[in-house]
Amino acid sequence: MQARQTALTPRLQTVQSAVQHNCHIADARFASDYTLCVYLLKMREYYRWEQRLPYGTRISNDAVGDWLTAREEFWETLENENFQPVEIDGQQFDPFDSDAINDALKNDRLIYSAGYGNMAKPLFMLARLERSFEQDGNSVYITTEEYARDLVAPPAMSLDGKMFIRQESLRRMLWERYEEWRWNRPDNAMARAIGCYDFDNNLDSSLDSMTRHETDTLILHEIGEIEAGKQLGKGWEEMLASLPRSRLELMARAVRDHLADALSTLPALLEQEHPASLHFYFGNLSGMRKQIYPALFQAYNHWVECGNRDELQRQLEVGRDHWLQVADELMQLHEGRVKKAWTDMETLIEKKAL
Repeated sequence: MQARQTALTPRLQTVQSAVQHNCHIADARFASDYTLCVYLLKMREYYRWEQRLPYGTRISNDAVGDWLTAREEFWETLENENFQPVEIDGQQFDPFDSDAINDALKNDRLIYSAGYGNMAKPLFMLARLERSFEQDGNSVYITTEEYARDLVAPPAMSLDGKMFIRQESLRRMLWERYEEWRWNRPDNAMARAIGCYDFDNNLDSSLDSMTRHETDTLILHEIGEIEAGKQLGKGWEEMLASLPRSRLELMARAVRDHLADALSTLPALLEQEHPASLHFYFGNLSGMRKQIYPALFQAYNHWVECGNRDELQRQLEVGRDHWLQVADELMQLHEGRVKKAWTDMETLIEKKAL
C-alpha cells in the first residue's frame, strides 16, 4: 500500500515547491532521452507516486493519459528555464549546494540532495530523514517518504563521502521489478529472489521485508562506489563528464559498477547467509553490465546448479583487478582528448569483456 505523506508546514511546503520545480525543469530537458516504451513505463509509475496510489491498484489509462498530456505541455514551458534557488527562512541557496540546504533543514528531519545521474542528468530530492550514521568513514542518510523527486528516482546516490539511500524509491523499484517479472514469470534469478518472499499472498509485507534487506545491499554498493572513486581518482570523473551521452558512457559506467561491486557488494553478499539478496543482485544484472561481464553470470549459474560458490569467489578476485585495469586503460586513452579515443575506448571495453 502507498503510505500517506506526513503533512509539511507551510514553511516547508515552500521548500518542497521550489525543489519540485527544479525537478520539473530537469525532466523537461531530459525526459525525451528515453525510448518510448521506457518513457511510458516511467511516467506511469511517476503518476502513481504523485497521486499516492497503492501498489497493485489498477491505473486508468484515460486518467494517466490526460495527466501525461498536461505534464508534457507544462514541461514545454520549462525547457529553457534556469534552475531556481531554494529559499529557506528568507535565505536563498544555490540548488546544488546540498550541504548548506541540509544545514538549514537540520531541525526539520528532512534531507535534500542534488547531483548528476546517468548522462549528466541533474537529480534533486527532498525526503523525510529516517536515520543517519557513519559507516567506513562515510555519512549514510536513510530516507523514507519523498516530497519532491524527478521522473528518475535512483534508490541510492553518493556524493563527496555522503550516501543517500532512498527507501521509498527502492520500494517502488522493487515493485516495478516484481511487476515486470509477473508478466511472464520466467524461471530466472529474479524468480528465485521473489520466491524467497510471499508476494502472492502478502504484497505489502513482502515489499517491506525486501526493502529492508536491499537497503543493506545499496549501502554496500555505494561504499564500493566511493572506494572505486578513491582508486580511480579525479581523472575518472573528468573523463566521464566529457564523454558524449552515448553507448560509450553506459559502457564506462558499467566498468565502474563492476569494480565497485567487486570491492564491496559481492564479497559481503557471499559472506551473508541471505540467498535472496544474491539472487536479486543477479536478477538486476542486465543490459550493459551483463553484456561486458558474462563470466560473472556463468559463475552465478554454477552456484545455482551446484550449490558451490567457489566460481563466484574466483570471479571477485579476477574482476577486481581486471576492471581496475580496464578503467586505467580508458583514462590513458582519454588523455589524448580526441574524439577518436571514444571509438577506441568502446573497442577496448568490448575486447576486455570477461
